[in-house]
Amino acid sequence: MGKDGTITHVLGTMDPMGTRVCAFKEPTEEELSHDFLWRIEKQVPAKGEVVIFNRSHYEDVLVVRVHKLVPKEVWSKRYEYINSFEKELAVNGTHILKFYLHISPEEQLERFKQRLDDPKTQWKISEADYEERDLWKDYIRAYEEALSKTSTTYAPWYIIPSNNKWFRNLVVSKIVVEELESLGMKLPEPQVDLDKIRRKYHAEKKEETADEKRDAKKE
Repeated sequence: MGKDGTITHVLGTMDPMGTRVCAFKEPTEEELSHDFLWRIEKQVPAKGEVVIFNRSHYEDVLVVRVHKLVPKEVWSKRYEYINSFEKELAVNGTHILKFYLHISPEEQLERFKQRLDDPKTQWKISEADYEERDLWKDYIRAYEEALSKTSTTYAPWYIIPSNNKWFRNLVVSKIVVEELESLGMKLPEPQVDLDKIRRKYHAEKKEETADEKRDAKKE
């Protein structure tokens, strides 16, 4: 809970030409006919692009585990597949940051109340949200194992205390900024002779000023 708000507040000001959000919903029939990483691979960022995953391949070691959608011998092997997949991305130049936004059961219930009381957010209410609360301990166990087995130097997990939204946004922003700064990105070098362009500009500006003076005299 809080993923959409984090994306909006932290990354909403980034250039939309180089940033996109990919929200993974319940798998379609086509997606289920492939391996669990198939739909993820189609959305990885191109060079120079920032892609935010709203949900991801981790659903396949969380939801499917808690709800017993596949046997343990299936989901338990996926940690290794995930690490290999993310390592391949990293080797090819993709920088990966993974955030786990942790809130308490009490805070989650308070946010449900806020949704009920606010007509602008009532559309977000789902029966499943309340049903999933009964599985809280199962999800915690699933998250603990997933985070411990897939937090690597090339794709680290950051556990963000998120009961306070301002603190959540501040911490995520700081991590993102530090990662971007570490890339040492610079503006591209000009592809033209700037001195030559300046001379052309000044010549045209001088001519424009002269025309304005002549027009003023005629008046």
